[in-house]
This record gives sequence, structure tokens and C-alpha cells, in this order.
Amino acid sequence: MDRFLAMQLFTRIVEMGAFGRAGESLGLAPASSSQLIRQLESHLGVQLLQRTTRQVSPTVDGAEFYERCVRLLADLDDAEGSFSEARRNPRGKLRIDLSHSLARLVVIPRIPAFCSRYPQIELEVGTSDRTLDLIREGVDCVLRGGAPLDPGLVARPVTQLTQVTCASPAYLTARGVPRTLAQLDDHRAIDFIGSSGQRFELEFQVAGATQTRRLPAQIAVNGADAYVAACEAGLGLIQVPVYHVTEQLRAGSLVEVLADCRPPVYPLSVVYPPHRQLSRRVRVFVDWLVELFEQPDWMAGPDR
Repeated sequence: MDRFLAMQLFTRIVEMGAFGRAGESLGLAPASSSQLIRQLESHLGVQLLQRTTRQVSPTVDGAEFYERCVRLLADLDDAEGSFSEARRNPRGKLRIDLSHSLARLVVIPRIPAFCSRYPQIELEVGTSDRTLDLIREGVDCVLRGGAPLDPGLVARPVTQLTQVTCASPAYLTARGVPRTLAQLDDHRAIDFIGSSGQRFELEFQVAGATQTRRLPAQIAVNGADAYVAACEAGLGLIQVPVYHVTEQLRAGSLVEVLADCRPPVYPLSVVYPPHRQLSRRVRVFVDWLVELFEQPDWMAGPDR
């Protein structure tokens, strides 16, 4: 029995609450996963997991063993990373998740540079805008905008995203160009639905304070690309980070309005579970993201 692999598998089963996904994340077939856990339980002489038709959860002994496994695996990862070869060339699978627009427009086009620098790291990239349970879903880190919601996670600030209010030329021809917030009474917005179902109001910075406006909306969307597409179709005003509409602003399919009272900046952070802090793979990827967004030309927008 490979005890190291068995401990890895056991911790992932506890975190994900399922044999199948945990085994899959380590490249193990379901039968191999079950056999490995049986061997581990036999070796320890205790039952680690209790299985029902709906979920898998640790026993009392299993919960205690899980805590020790997490510490041992983190220490081993750190020990391996302390040697010069592992420090220069970290290896293994790294599961990350990015919002659709950040992945498509910013990170993925620059990923070849990361892969060239760390050729032995295998990236598994998910794209979503929903809130993830990083531990249960086995994700090493995510890049997300807004204030981090889970205080139990580590959040490293990456940058502050400039935001703009936009509309299409056809929409502005039909309804007029708003010059002041008071003129917004004659306008409509495209509602953006967040992962928890809330609809966001428009926000404007005026004399250092934030003012909000709720405009009527005929359409609501829950994806960033659909949000921009609906704006280009002339359905209303939107507010987005500049990087997401740089090409549209250049091409003229969207126009910035109310530039003197832009929305507040939008914080961008890379978030990961506390027990991943010691992972060399996570650390080099986080450092690379910070380095990427420190480059002055990572985004070419109206301010450039």
C-alpha cells in the first residue's frame, strides 16, 4: 500500500464528500480508490469513513486522522519544496478556477509564459463565476473579484480593477447620453444576477462617496459575457471592469458614459484554503498572478 497516496486520497474524500471525485482528482479508478481506503483502514485498525447512499463522512477516528494527514501532507510538500531542485522545478497537478472573462481575456493568453517557467506543473483550469467550496470541490485556488466572502480562506490582493459605465451607440441615440446622475431617470439598465441570486445596483463615485441607482431593466443575465453582449445589443447600461470591454470601446460598439463619476474600483484577489499555503505549486502560481497584474500593460483601456 502506498501510504502517501492513501493519505492524499483519504483527505480528498473527506473534503469532497465523495469517493468518485476524490479518486478522479488523483487519477484513480473507483475500484482502486475503494481498495486503497480499505487497505488504509486495515493498516490502522479503525474505520475512517462512514458511507451512506448520499454522502461519505469521517468517523470520529477519521476526523482526528484527517487533521493529522493535512498537517503531514503540508509538511511533506514544504519539505520537498525546500530542496533546490524542487524549488526550481515544482511539479504536480494544480487545480485553479477563474471567472470566464478573466480567463479568456487576461490569464489564458499569458498562461504559456507560466508553463514555460514551470514545465512540470500540470494545470487544470476551470472557468466559472459562481462561489466555489474550494475544499469540498478540491480546487487549489481561485481568482475572484469583490471582497472575499469566506473568512476561513486566505485571500491575497492582486490588483484594483477600474470600472466603467457603458452603453451602445444605438441605445444612446434612442435615449440620449446621460451627462449627470439626475438624467439617469430616463434610462434603463441590464441587471446582473450574482451567484446568490441578488441583482446589483449601479454605483457611482461622487466627491469621494458612493451613490447607488436602481434603474428599470427589461433583461437580467448571470454571466459576464452575456452582460456585455446585452449591452452591445442596445438593451441598457452596464458597469464592468475596463479590461472586459477594452476591444468594444476601441471598436466603438460600446461607449463610456458618466466618466467623471465612475463606479468604485473592484478588488481582485487570489483565494486558497489555509492548508494550501505551504504548497510550492500554489505559491509559484499566486506569485505569477501578482507579477502578471503588476505589469503596466496587462490591460489596455481608456486610461492608457
